[in-house]
Amino acid sequence: MNLKEQIECKQKELQEINEALMRPENLQHSKKLEKLNRTRHALAKILEPGETYLSILAQLESARRSLEDDDADIRALAEEEISLLETQMPDAEEQAKRALIPRDPLDDNDAILEIRAGAGGDEAALFAGDLVRMYQIFGEKQGWKKELVSQSLNDIGGVKEMIFELHGTGTYGLMKYESGVHRVQRVPKTEKQGRIHTSTATVAVLPVIEEEEFHIDMGDLDIEATTSTGAGGQSVNTTYSAIRIIHKPTGIMVYCQEERSQRQNKERALQIIRARVFAYEQEKKQAELDANRRSQIGTGDRSEKIRTYNEPQDRVTDHRIGTTWHNLPAILGGEIHEVIQELQLAAERQVVSEK
Repeated sequence: MNLKEQIECKQKELQEINEALMRPENLQHSKKLEKLNRTRHALAKILEPGETYLSILAQLESARRSLEDDDADIRALAEEEISLLETQMPDAEEQAKRALIPRDPLDDNDAILEIRAGAGGDEAALFAGDLVRMYQIFGEKQGWKKELVSQSLNDIGGVKEMIFELHGTGTYGLMKYESGVHRVQRVPKTEKQGRIHTSTATVAVLPVIEEEEFHIDMGDLDIEATTSTGAGGQSVNTTYSAIRIIHKPTGIMVYCQEERSQRQNKERALQIIRARVFAYEQEKKQAELDANRRSQIGTGDRSEKIRTYNEPQDRVTDHRIGTTWHNLPAILGGEIHEVIQELQLAAERQVVSEK
């Protein structure tokens, strides 16, 4: 199937989705309607560069036919038009090919972010807090909604661990590139001699997985109601509203206490455990693939050092693509769209080059 046929196939898919959105049986099911709308939005985005390519292609065909016209002036105009369109075609073709790269079906899902302090003590916890704020502000700019799942803070307000969800169209597709080890090089506020310290924080980004997307056998889960805990692990109330779930086959554990009721905490904990077990299974499958075929734009390895934030030199470097940006305060202030966009483009270029 050539490029034109691929684009036309996507146009047909979009037409079918538009027709499905009008069916009464779909209008009565909010989840199905939301899924159809997300698919429609994704297809429309794919088709933007594709339709530009088809337009240039049609204009070229028309201009080439004009070369056979009896009128010399029309032939001359056609030659000028062909020359202009041929300079536009390579970029339009590349953009259309990139847009048609098969998307991860989970890209439109909501995202779960798990941020933990790594090496560096209190400074690592403060840096983890900086990352939380960076993602929160970025999410607000995208119009996403944040929901806290659990958090553990240290005595100076740093983040030992924080888990939260980001809800919005394409959330996981944008945020998945943030998974890995983030490193900061700066002078801690507590450092009196002005020495630069290196600290780390880990970020794991998981897609929110619905029951129909990945089923977990309830018999594999050990579910326990417990009291909520505060700083240092002490109990903060006597109501058994917090929930701890252990997935017995893998040992994966989730604890949720932020919701007001036991039922709400159980629903949230089940959602997190489903996402973690799904990620575990995906990582197992990935490990079975030939290592030489794996993308160098990592999106899931939590041990991979992906980015360094160097405060004295006012720079941020992403090691996966070897690109550096300056104005570190703006980036930590949520201006990370350009960073994520560069990672997306690098991943797309790699797929196109492998075809």
